[in-house]
Amino acid sequence: MRQEAPPQELWLASERRDYGRAPLDCEDLVADPLVQLALWLERAVSSGVPWATAMLLATVSPAGHPSARAVLLKAVDASGLVFFTNYESRKARQVARCPLAAATFLWPPLERQVRVEGSVERLPAPESDAYFRTRPRGSQIGAWISPQSRPIEDRAFLESSYEAAERRFAGGEVPRPPHWGGFRLVPSMLEFWQGRRDRLHDRFRYRVGERGWRVDRLAP
Repeated sequence: MRQEAPPQELWLASERRDYGRAPLDCEDLVADPLVQLALWLERAVSSGVPWATAMLLATVSPAGHPSARAVLLKAVDASGLVFFTNYESRKARQVARCPLAAATFLWPPLERQVRVEGSVERLPAPESDAYFRTRPRGSQIGAWISPQSRPIEDRAFLESSYEAAERRFAGGEVPRPPHWGGFRLVPSMLEFWQGRRDRLHDRFRYRVGERGWRVDRLAP
C-alpha cells in the first residue's frame, strides 16, 4: 500500500448552500407514505438524479455497533422497501439477529431527503427467484462466487472463482444461490424533507399507529 503524509486540518465551515427549489406543505402529501415515497422516487429517476434508487441502509450488531452502506432499492410495494443481498453479508447477519434498520435517500438536485425506519423481513424464496432471473448473467454468476464482507487474498481470487463458475454454468441457466436473496424493510416511520431558504426546511414525519398513519410537521 502507498504511504502518504497525514492530512492537514480540513475545515469545511465555508461550504454552505441555500435551498429554495420548492415548498412542501401538508396538502402536498398523500395519505400513504409508501405512495408518497414512490412519487418522489419517480420524480428523482425522471429528473436524472444520479443513483436515484440508492439508499443508505443502517443496521446494528448484537453489541449495539451501527454500520451503514449504500444499497439499491429494487421495489416499493404496499408492504415496504425491497432490496437484495448476500445472506452471509454483514448487513444480512446483523438483521438476522436484530431485525431493525434505517434507510436514507438523498437527492441533492431536488433538495430532498427521505428517512425510513422499521423492521426487516426476508422475502419468500419465489420472490427472490423471480428477481434473480431478471439480473444480467454476469451478475448472477457474481452472486455465486463472492464471499461478501469476508477478507480475500486479492482480486485474482475473484476472477478465478468467476471463471470457474462460468464453466460450471456454461450453456445453462444460472440458478439463484441459496445464500443470496431479498429483504423487505417494513416501515414504522418515514420522514420527508424539502430544503428551504434560511434553514427553514419543511419536514413531515409519518408514524404508524393503531388507526393508520399519523403525519406531523417537524421543526427543521
